[in-house]
Parts: sequence; structure tokens; C-alpha cells
Amino acid sequence: MATRSVVVERRIEVSPGPVWEALTDLAEMPRMLSGVERVEVLTDGGFGVGTRWRETRRMMGKEATEEMTVTEAEPPDRYVTVADSHGMHYVSEIALRPAGDGATTVRMTFSATPAEGNRMGFLTRLLSRLGAKAVSRALAKDLDDVASSLERRH
Repeated sequence: MATRSVVVERRIEVSPGPVWEALTDLAEMPRMLSGVERVEVLTDGGFGVGTRWRETRRMMGKEATEEMTVTEAEPPDRYVTVADSHGMHYVSEIALRPAGDGATTVRMTFSATPAEGNRMGFLTRLLSRLGAKAVSRALAKDLDDVASSLERRH
């Protein structure tokens, strides 16, 4: 099966602790990330393995809602989420590493694999290449939004 991956990285001039807190504060996401319309948290308790939420974004002029589930969490270094939608299995990883002088490098990796039994035809492969560019722009914008929000506050 063909897997498409997108990786975006950005330095944020804030130490890892506050960056982790911001990236895992689901209720605050719509106010911090311009691409997120709304978030509905589906589980109780703090952020960790098993946390689930519905995230509604506007991409390419259309609104899309996906249900995300945290499958790995290593505070304050990284977490992984998965989502299954429209015949695709999506995996997102957010990794933080100290970048010296109170800064953090955040790396977002997003991959999409056809779900079992979903055969990708030529048109689907072509659209996935175009989609990869849109995803890359959206991830970069998310990181810009996080940096802007945190750097203003700290």
C-alpha cells in the first residue's frame, strides 16, 4: 500500500513545557489555530493515550471533521494520533525537542495510507499528491499560529 507522508518543522522561541501545554490543550485549539473551526473532546481526564476528540477544519474551501485518537504520548516530547476516514488511515506525530536558549523545535509528521481493501487508482494517487501540498501548507500554518500565540505570551 502506498503511504504519503508530509513533514514540517519550525523553531518556536519558547521552552518545551509551554509548547507541550499549548499543543495538548484541546479546548484552546480553535482560538490558537486559524485552520481549526471547532473541537469536541470525547473523553474525560487529561491528555494522554486514549484521549479522543472531533476536530473540524476548513481545508481547500471545505469543512471536514475527523475523529482523532491519541495512541502514544510521551510528555513533554511527543504524541501520536490516528484517524480513519473516507477509506484512509491517518497518522500524525508531533515531536518537540529543546533548541537551546529557551526555544523548541516542533516537528509535525502526517501520513496517510489506504485502509485495508481500499485500492488507489490513478486519479486518487494524483489527488493525494495535490493533497500533500495542501496538508504541508496547513501544518506549516498551524506551527506559525502556535509560534505566534506562544511567543506573544512569553
